[in-house]
Parts: sequence; C-alpha cells; structure tokens
Amino acid sequence: MRYKELFSVFPGPLQEIVKEWGPDVDTEGLQEIRIRAMRPVLAVCQDGEYRSRTAVTREQLREILACLSDYSLYAHEEELRQGFLSLPGGHRVGLTGRAVLEKGRIRTIAEVSSLNIRLAREVKGCADGLLPYLREDGRLLHTLIVSAPGHGKTTLLRDCIRQLSDGGGAYPGLTVGVVDERSEIAGSFRGIAGNDVGLRTDVLDGCPKAEGLMLLIRSMSPEVVAVDEIGSREDAAALLQAMNCGCVLLATVHGSSMEELKRRPVLGELTELGLFERYVFLERAGFPGRIREILGRDGRTVAGGGTRC
Repeated sequence: MRYKELFSVFPGPLQEIVKEWGPDVDTEGLQEIRIRAMRPVLAVCQDGEYRSRTAVTREQLREILACLSDYSLYAHEEELRQGFLSLPGGHRVGLTGRAVLEKGRIRTIAEVSSLNIRLAREVKGCADGLLPYLREDGRLLHTLIVSAPGHGKTTLLRDCIRQLSDGGGAYPGLTVGVVDERSEIAGSFRGIAGNDVGLRTDVLDGCPKAEGLMLLIRSMSPEVVAVDEIGSREDAAALLQAMNCGCVLLATVHGSSMEELKRRPVLGELTELGLFERYVFLERAGFPGRIREILGRDGRTVAGGGTRC
C-alpha cells in the first residue's frame, strides 16, 4: 500500500480535509499523518509541519480507524493491545484512547482518540556507504544501528538486509532470517513481504523477537539474523543464543549515544559483554540513514562526519 493507495482508504470527508494541506506538501517527503479527535489533521514532512483548516470529528476518526483495519478490528486484537495497527507496505498506525485492562494488563484500546499513521519508506541503496564498514577481513560484523525515532534506522536496516541477501561484488548472498515483530521491516501482508528484503531472506512476521529468533534458527538455518528495536532482557538473551549458534546479528535500538546505551540496564550489559562489533549512530537529515558516527566494539570511532549511506 503506497501513499496514494493509503489516501484512497480515507473516508470522503477526511480526503477533503487532507486536500486543505495544499499543493506545497511533498507527499514523497511525508513521514507521519497525525489525526486527533476535535483537532486539525497534521502532516509531518521532511520540510516541516502542515495542518488542515478543519478539525476531525470523533465520528470521522472512528470511520478512519475502521477503514484502515478493513472493518475487522477484532482480527487485529493482539496489535491493538500493543497500541498499533499494521498496514500493507510496512506502514503502521499508532493509537491512543482508553486502555481496557484485564488482570492488570492492557487487553485492548477502546474509545480511540488519536491516530498516528507512520509511513514506511523503502529506499534502495541507502546502505551502500555503510556496508564496507560492517566487514573486517571479509567477515561480517555484529552490528547495532542506533537513532532517535524517525531518523531512518529501520529503512537502513531493511536495505542492509536486502543487499546482504542478494549479494554482490566479491561477496556472495547470505541467508538472512528476519523476525519482524511489528511488520515494519518487510511490510508483510498475509505472510508475503511487501518490501524488497532480498532473494535469500526468510521473514517471521508478527512474532515476538525472543521467541522468533530461535524458531528461525531451528527451522531456516540463517547465516544472519535481523531484528528491529531491541530492548528487553528476553531480546538480549535471544540475541546471545543466536550469536552462540553462529549467526551474525543485525539490530536497531532507540538511542542517541554510547553513553546513553551504557546507562540502560539491558543494553549496558550487552555493551559490557562486547556483543556488538559495530555501533552505527544516525542523525536527522533530509534523507534516511545519515551517519553521525560509527564506533567499534571498544568505543573508538571507525567513521563519522555526516556520512550518507
């Protein structure tokens, strides 16, 4: 589902509101559409923020959510419990409202009041400049991509997966296993990847990382495993197991510096263990994957200075 297809599922009244952004909005640079009940619709783009003149009613917001879920909210119960809804093409809808609890845990989100449609961007070739730094003496290194939300870490990870899987030049293609817990890497719909993740890539969609990693290793024997947004102790244990099975690790995490990672309980432990051999820190730019700095396992700078992948 690309941008025009995404707009087409909006109810008629919202399509009219979206038109209020005017011709100045660059849809190719569109990153998020934020919809809040009784407030204007906001378009978050690379060059700034645009707002509609008209507010969205609660009825319109409910109709938008119904459209985006193909009028089958019950089929997305597990995703809703986690506060999001996956769309074909890797797009994702975050949502807030009234949390419905069951035995102290969130069972679902009811009376939805806000939607955040995050648009996935497939940028082939954005990892061209990064891959040479992820090898040493011909060996692929365990790598962690670090950035704040919206700086392109998932986009960069996706292109690394594609290029490693397809192979090229002096390097043959590798078998890659992807645990795509939130359907953002491969953009799978009904089990089929909507994004190009490479010829030799197997995707386990909608599965928790900790469980999915070992399932993939047992069933598909990948040479490389890739996951997005690690952070829990279960994630860390699964990554260590995968490494002990001989797999090269590719992962992303929210963060801004090595010092911050070291202060966080789980990531600090992984850093102390020397699990990752490359740390790739990104910065905000007009394109995804602008590298601020690449560090080695010992924390020393390998490359930096605004490198564009």
